Amino acid sequence: MKTIKILPLFLLFILGSCGSAISVYSDFDKSIDFSQYKTYAFHRSGIDKVQISALDKKRILYAIEIELDKKGMSKSDTPDLLINIFTKERELVDVNQYNLGWGYGWRWGWNPYLWGGQTYVTSSTEGTLYIDLIDAKKKELVWQGEGVGYLTENREKKEGQINEFVAKILAQYPPKSK
Repeated sequence: MKTIKILPLFLLFILGSCGSAISVYSDFDKSIDFSQYKTYAFHRSGIDKVQISALDKKRILYAIEIELDKKGMSKSDTPDLLINIFTKERELVDVNQYNLGWGYGWRWGWNPYLWGGQTYVTSSTEGTLYIDLIDAKKKELVWQGEGVGYLTENREKKEGQINEFVAKILAQYPPKSK
């Protein structure tokens, strides 16, 4: 009987956590000693090409500054690293049809009393944020982080969502030495 009472709470927890799931990935040059990088600057010519609103760019860059400051790095006019960003998004459409009623055999099927069920269509936007760290002297990419998750249009939630994306991506920098 306890299982029946706990099951709805467990399902609510799972469904609630699905909304903010962000998958992160990173790749890096294994020959680099990342402890040499202490300063950074934004790669303005690359960032200017990103096709998002100026406000969202500011939010992303500010979130990057906060995370790099936590790691002991500082902004500089003569940086060790240049930071570049890139974004992309895609619209996802889900179509679900529910047939209600029992049919012949073991599966759900057509029921003359319910007339076949209902169709539900939902859409969402999946966004990807790339953060590139470029060696300023060599002009070579040394680390790249990627975060993929669902985006919101809600302005109050957008800043928190951007902060979460950036924090999860940069949690993988610097890469752990083996």
